[in-house]
Amino acid sequence: MTAPQSVWQVKPWWCQPWSIVLTGTGLIGGSWLLLHRVWLTGLVAMPVLAWMGFFVLVYPRLWAEAVQDHGETESGV
Repeated sequence: MTAPQSVWQVKPWWCQPWSIVLTGTGLIGGSWLLLHRVWLTGLVAMPVLAWMGFFVLVYPRLWAEAVQDHGETESGV
């Protein structure tokens, strides 16, 4: 059985890059619209940007490496 080419092929709609970016942007923008405080919006933005960065950039790369390693193990390379 072959693995999907992309991690996004196995994730539901609410865990796609567009939904992660849209949610994060909405949280940061909503914080600004609600609070009008740069420092509070910054406090909200730091963990949200870390979460977005991990799930949009880091996680797919780790997944691809794991799939590649698993494929090499199965083929005996």
